[in-house]
Amino acid sequence: MASRHTFAFGPFTLDADARRLTRNGAIVRLTPRQFDLLHLFVRRPGEVLPVDRLISDAWSDVATTTNNLVQVVRKVRERLDPDDEQRYIQTLPRDGYRFAEPVTLVQPRATDAELDALLAPHRAFMDGRAALDTLERASLAPARTAFEEAIARHGRVPAFHVALANACALQFETTRADARPDVDALGVAATHAREACRLDPQYGEGWATLGFVLERTGRRDEALAALRRSIMLQPNEWRHQFRLAFAGWGYERLAAAERTVALSRGCPQAHWLAATVFVARDACGEAERELDAGIAELQEASGAGARLPFVALYWLKGLLALARGDTDEALGWFDRELALESAGHVYARECCANTWYAIGAVRLQRGDRAGAIAAFDEATARVPAHARAEAGRALAAAGAAAKAAPILEVAAKVGAGSNAAVHVASDSKAAAKAAPNAVASAALGSNDIALAAAGPMDRAIARATVLVASNDLVRAAALVDEALAAAPLGNAGWTIPIEPLLAVGDRRDAWTSVLARLRHRAS
Repeated sequence: MASRHTFAFGPFTLDADARRLTRNGAIVRLTPRQFDLLHLFVRRPGEVLPVDRLISDAWSDVATTTNNLVQVVRKVRERLDPDDEQRYIQTLPRDGYRFAEPVTLVQPRATDAELDALLAPHRAFMDGRAALDTLERASLAPARTAFEEAIARHGRVPAFHVALANACALQFETTRADARPDVDALGVAATHAREACRLDPQYGEGWATLGFVLERTGRRDEALAALRRSIMLQPNEWRHQFRLAFAGWGYERLAAAERTVALSRGCPQAHWLAATVFVARDACGEAERELDAGIAELQEASGAGARLPFVALYWLKGLLALARGDTDEALGWFDRELALESAGHVYARECCANTWYAIGAVRLQRGDRAGAIAAFDEATARVPAHARAEAGRALAAAGAAAKAAPILEVAAKVGAGSNAAVHVASDSKAAAKAAPNAVASAALGSNDIALAAAGPMDRAIARATVLVASNDLVRAAALVDEALAAAPLGNAGWTIPIEPLLAVGDRRDAWTSVLARLRHRAS
């Protein structure tokens, strides 16, 4: 390929990078000094070049005389046209020299290999984007590498920074339920999302990605502002609407989810997002209708036409069935949710942990304590900081232990301590009923790992489930209500109306304040 500094004049071509002069393709031999002088002329065709300037530029490394310049000019003229020495390099008495022939800067023609090299980062970007769209955990690291390579070659392409930001943000998402989430990946995501916006402030995808990342960092107001700007720039882009639904809550989530569905058939996750708002509003019928619409889209597309891979629809459908009292239907939906885990979706691990927790709650309510413990263990095997599963396990284990041992012995084993055990045993009739749950409360309180890593809302619900099992609904509701009041704006506690171990539907009068607060937050 010709260099970026190739000049053509008459039958000649001068390649400055290769330091080569050719006439009709044949090499014309020049000394280094002759080549340097000719290079100076062809870079400034038609321009008068004084003698002192030619000497300073062509002989910058050594001292020379005007006579040396004259001799080199003569030699170059002989190489170019021995019959007409003034044809190319003209002498202007008392002024200097001028290159008289027109000169054209040659536009290089790329070889196939060079074209492939230029396309390589874009191919890597497309491959990485396709991998990212699968939302599979295993695809994230290769996609991130592809985007990093693309940026290394073309660092000023906003789309490459957006893609890397999304890959890093999703890497964080796979760890968000862990005791130590990958906050470094989230930091990298924020850096590249902002860079995309700096490179092109009119690039809607850059602002949408920045909004998604900011929401993950807890900066909700800034996130919503960025997402609204992305929609202002590209109002008909369904991905922007979906991200706004993901980050928003209440009416804004519902409106954005509805717009997503209108712009893109085959996005069942938008129906799921809308259903979460209806659950928080205690409008379970509306929630089920949204989920049914999402599931119908999945069946219509047979899984292949969905714009985004799906999880959580069957889990939530199962919780709603459980809240209606249809346990068998609920377990059927839970089984369908668990079957999706092998696909490796970004959120599958967290979703299946929630599903196993719900299964454990069903088994516990049926009196299958061993089966409940096994299910809760499945939940914490996937998400060790699953405080509600820990609470369920504590209830199941304490109940089983209470059947097999005297109350005082059980309390001592689980960790309630002698004072608590003596207090429970003071009334033998009350003790027989309350001991398992008192022991469960002590066991849960001793599990620092699950409670410390869980969020405030999850901790409150976990502790409330033990109080509910002890029939202390007043304290349970007060604990949850206090956590809700302290929670930032957003979807905290949205599952409370259908939380299996809280059983809000059994005693709605005790939860009036909590349900009212949830509805207000979701308005």
